[in-house]
Amino acid sequence: MDFEEKKPKKKLTPQQALIKGQATCAYQERSQQEMRDKLYEWGLYSEDVENIIARLITDNFLNEERFAKAFAGGKFRIKKWGRVKIKIELKKRKISDYCIRKAMEEIPDKEYTKTMKEVIAKKLRENPKGKQQVRNYKAAQYAISRGFEGDLVWDVLRDPDNEQE
Repeated sequence: MDFEEKKPKKKLTPQQALIKGQATCAYQERSQQEMRDKLYEWGLYSEDVENIIARLITDNFLNEERFAKAFAGGKFRIKKWGRVKIKIELKKRKISDYCIRKAMEEIPDKEYTKTMKEVIAKKLRENPKGKQQVRNYKAAQYAISRGFEGDLVWDVLRDPDNEQE
């Protein structure tokens, strides 16, 4: 059977893991927890893992605030996520409240509102038929599921100045 034939993963020495960790962090921003998980995956023990994490932080390969800002900015601009969803995902990655606050500062209010309106308008265009109340409800549910705050979403939907096709 296939699953029995798999070779165990080769364990890395602490020096090999440090070099591989530096390359991994240089390629893409990582959180400390993601890097810690990778190091354990590579077969290292907790003392070595913590020493390597400390070295990566000292050498500025790992930086939680920089990771949080890059993560928040990317998810907002590329995936059009709202602040609620971004905060939840950062908390899952064990990012500190301070770094989460700093990351949220990276999202300008005007741009945030504009993006939220685009998400809502797109959903309303997808469902052109039916009662306006039902269309608004579906658009609101969608925007809220993308991580936008419910009260802001409903404010946009109730605003008569918004162009709703």
